[in-house]
Amino acid sequence: MKQSLQLKLGTQLTMAPQLQQAIRLLQLSTLDLQQEVQSALESNPLLETEVETLDEPKQDQNTPSSVSASNTTVTTDSNEQPGESFDFGDNDNNWEQTASESFSTHTDWRNSDSGGNQGNDDFLPELQNSAPQSLRDHLLWQLNLTSLSSEDKLIGETLIDAISDDGFLESPLDELTVALNVENDEALAVLKIIQQFDPTGCGARDLRENLLLQLDQLAPETPWRAQAQDIVGQYLTLLGKRDFRQLSRRTRLAEAQLKEIMQLIQTLTPYPGASFSRQEPQYLIPDVIVSRHQQYWQVELNPETIPRLRINNEYAALIKRADNSSQNNFLREQLQEARWFLKSLQSRHDTLLKVANKIVEKQQDFFEIGPEAMKPMVLTDIASAIGMHQSTISRVTTQKYMLTPRGVFELKYFFSSAVNTNSGEGASSTAIRALIRKLVETEHSRKPLSDSKISQELDNQGFQVARRTVAKYRESMGILSSSERKRLV
Repeated sequence: MKQSLQLKLGTQLTMAPQLQQAIRLLQLSTLDLQQEVQSALESNPLLETEVETLDEPKQDQNTPSSVSASNTTVTTDSNEQPGESFDFGDNDNNWEQTASESFSTHTDWRNSDSGGNQGNDDFLPELQNSAPQSLRDHLLWQLNLTSLSSEDKLIGETLIDAISDDGFLESPLDELTVALNVENDEALAVLKIIQQFDPTGCGARDLRENLLLQLDQLAPETPWRAQAQDIVGQYLTLLGKRDFRQLSRRTRLAEAQLKEIMQLIQTLTPYPGASFSRQEPQYLIPDVIVSRHQQYWQVELNPETIPRLRINNEYAALIKRADNSSQNNFLREQLQEARWFLKSLQSRHDTLLKVANKIVEKQQDFFEIGPEAMKPMVLTDIASAIGMHQSTISRVTTQKYMLTPRGVFELKYFFSSAVNTNSGEGASSTAIRALIRKLVETEHSRKPLSDSKISQELDNQGFQVARRTVAKYRESMGILSSSERKRLV
């Protein structure tokens, strides 16, 4: 084969390193941005944290030598855009489980004896910073305090290892006895001892046994204790379905009596190990703050999230123009990278403020009235309003949060599709969800609204929402069906 050289003309889309860096910073969350800034400070000697001093030397106005922490404040009646920014385009067991979920969602379960670190110990600083004790460690600690034989303690350790974080025995007892090569009665006897440990109910094999164990721990003179044991032991299915009429007929109890028993059952916990499986709270740091200023809504960046960086003037002064030594070239490259980084940070702040300002401008009814007044809005609406690409808006609104008088919301929360109305104008699906939640919150607990009834109520208010759509929105918000929401107390 003969080799030859050919010349071809073509176009290819490439992104400069500084543009790639700007895109990466734009889509970072506040926490990720802090890590990125810390990494830049450690790798680039030309960057330093800005410290305010009285004798601060003046910087050249044309050189991006620092990123200021002062926010640009805009109001919703202004058409001016804050600063310059860049647009980055695209180049029966089943029912017991239902009962458990129903209890945990709609019932205020309180059990002062259900384990965990309780009392004044929660306020000790040395305990707040320590790792929380696991349920397994708590049970093993109690097992070691018993007077059981070494063989029985080995059985107990195996049973405790088979207990889930919720407190239930996951593996069948028959399988565990085969694995331990012991008699079923012997393993059952050790299990009964573990079930008396704190928190009460741990080691139960199902919801019924868990609730019965907790009722057994109550004082015999507790009012309605025997009736509650009877209902949990025989009619747990009816209790989970909230079929109070059938429950009253079978137990021959009046409605007032059944209400007292329900109040007692609601003091129990469906998950005995829940107090040990609590996760640390995740705190959100808002990127934008919205506040009322006279008759306007004021939008500003959160000063706590803005990195205070600048170029180190002492190192920058060491750079010599005519010097081509390796040290001088290194400082020159680091200076250029530092300027790119500061410019990318400033672009990120300006773009975020632009987008947040336009969101507030288009969703003023939300801030004035509430979620039910949210207007339908998509990414294209904001992109066309500020002259940017839709992908840029998507990057800006991802993992960025806005602090408002109504709470903290992700910027994506303000975008939603449209739902038809009787007037012909579109309504936000977020507003429909808020109306559904409002109807459910104001319904009568003994006669909750069905999906069809909610659909009719929305139609009376001018919103055309089908029953299946109501059911979809209700399930997405974690709201149970009308039969599961029915309550006597």
